Amino acid sequence: MITLLKKEKAVDVLLNQEIVAFFQEKKSEIGPRALGNRSILFDPRNKNGKEIVNKIKKRENYRPFAGSILAEHTNTWFEMGNIKESPYMLYSVPVKENKKNKIPSIVHVDGTCRVQTVTKEQNNQFYNLIQCFYKKTNIPILLNTSFNMAGEPLVNTMEDAINTIKKTNIKYFYVSRKQL
Repeated sequence: MITLLKKEKAVDVLLNQEIVAFFQEKKSEIGPRALGNRSILFDPRNKNGKEIVNKIKKRENYRPFAGSILAEHTNTWFEMGNIKESPYMLYSVPVKENKKNKIPSIVHVDGTCRVQTVTKEQNNQFYNLIQCFYKKTNIPILLNTSFNMAGEPLVNTMEDAINTIKKTNIKYFYVSRKQL
């Protein structure tokens, strides 16, 4: 059974260590990235998060995940060097040493994380979801991965989303209000 969620309830589900599938019609995702339009989301604080999400996606356990962060907090969590922003997850950067234990499910074995910076202007709904999570946890980041199963194309339509959810143990679905 799939449960449709509103923003606040989606965050509560994440806090209960459950996966949330997120879908909004805004833009299609392309390439090996989930940019917050069609994503599988999880709490980055869970030390077993990588294994939990990889099991759902039916992919190898060593495969890492990205962190989507409120852009204004990026330099507090990551060593960005000369990189000002990373809205398309193009960079893996070192996680600050004092933050690694706070977000273990998105820290790669080499101490880096593929980072997506998120602003209201880029993706207001995704930004607001991360902001709501931040208000409850003091962590301005969500584990974010592409909304698909291993070996399958990325979800593009609402029908794709429903079919993918049915093939997994994902129980919770957060859909942009415009699609409801």
